[in-house]
Amino acid sequence: MKTILTIIAVIFFGTVAMAQDANKEVKVDAVTVGVELNIDIQKQAKKETEVARLYKFKNSRVKKELSFKTKKDRAKLA
Repeated sequence: MKTILTIIAVIFFGTVAMAQDANKEVKVDAVTVGVELNIDIQKQAKKETEVARLYKFKNSRVKKELSFKTKKDRAKLA
């Protein structure tokens, strides 16, 4: 019974709130301003070529730096 009365009260107050015309819409004058787009696009025909180096030797500096191991990486005996 309490839930039915609550639902009826919510619907009643909702319809009363929607029925009021307290706020009337006020028309606002819109101001239009012209916009000019001056865009200069310059295409550069410069092609960049990148070179990838392949190191064949184990003792190269890059492979040494990339394959480092720390003391914590080593296996421990329990």
